[in-house]
Amino acid sequence: MKKRSKNYLEVSKKLSSQRNYSIDEAINLAKETAFAKFDESVDLAFRLGVDPRHADQMIRGAIALPEGTGKEVRICVITSGDKIKLAEDAGADFVGGDDMVQKIQGGWLDFDRVIASPDMMGKLGRIGRVLGPRGLMPNPKLGTVTPDVAKAVKEQKAGKVEYRTDKNGIVHVLIGKKSFDLSKLRENLKSIVGAIMKAKPASAKGTYLKSLTISTTMGPGIKIDTNEVISIG
Repeated sequence: MKKRSKNYLEVSKKLSSQRNYSIDEAINLAKETAFAKFDESVDLAFRLGVDPRHADQMIRGAIALPEGTGKEVRICVITSGDKIKLAEDAGADFVGGDDMVQKIQGGWLDFDRVIASPDMMGKLGRIGRVLGPRGLMPNPKLGTVTPDVAKAVKEQKAGKVEYRTDKNGIVHVLIGKKSFDLSKLRENLKSIVGAIMKAKPASAKGTYLKSLTISTTMGPGIKIDTNEVISIG
């Protein structure tokens, strides 16, 4: 059994394990029970009635949150020609072509996202084993393989988040920071809820949204009333 800190146990006393909270109550409690000295991230955990072993039930996508994430994202763009300057002008932190592929192949991983233009994907095969296990491999479905690298950089910088089901059918996604006010966190939550609900596979049987929990980096999980969530999805 995981040992909890005194701070965690103390703030947990504010919660009832016997009830599910409204969206606004849950957000406020998440902020109140965040005890770390740094600006903790606020995350959602969706437990879905899907079987990720089946490809048609794997929930995966990306969405630009209306209020951003509050997180600084370091973006590496792998492209060529005129797109190099376009990516730089859009705010990419690192931009290159073959040189960037070689640098990553050598072990450099000082970035959070990789965006690539389609013409470079053949060369990215050399670093697939490096990027893939870390969830960094560019993917057309996530908008990280695109001819418009400048637009992709701006979206990522503005607060685009990726989500996917893990082996247990749970989707974890960032919706902001503890310092965000209630309205910003609520708008981001509604946005991601809408995306998850629309992604329900036709082959999924039974209850789709089994539970939704909100928490901060160090704080306890707070269950949200799924009936309210479904009504906004």
